[in-house]
Amino acid sequence: MMQTVLAVTAVILSLAAAGAIIRISRGPSLLDRVLASDVLLAILGAALCIDMAVNRHLNNLMLLVALSVVGFIGSVTVARYVADRREQANES
Repeated sequence: MMQTVLAVTAVILSLAAAGAIIRISRGPSLLDRVLASDVLLAILGAALCIDMAVNRHLNNLMLLVALSVVGFIGSVTVARYVADRREQANES
C-alpha cells in the first residue's frame, strides 16, 4: 500500500514540476517566472517531506527550512524590485 501511495505522489509531483519548469521557460513576464520558481521550490520541499515521512527520519529538515527561507526572500526581493520599477515608471 505504501509503495502505491509513494508512486502516485511521485507522479503527481513530477507532473507539477514539469508544469512549473514550462512556466519558467515560457514566461511571459518576470512575475510569472518568479511564481513558477517559487512553486518549484515548494514541490521540492514537498518531495523532501515525503522522503522524511517514508523513511522516518529528520535528516532533510534543515535543507527544507533553508529552501523555504530562500524561496521567501527571493519572492519578496523580486516583488519589491517590480514594485519599485512600476513606481518609477509612473513618475516619469
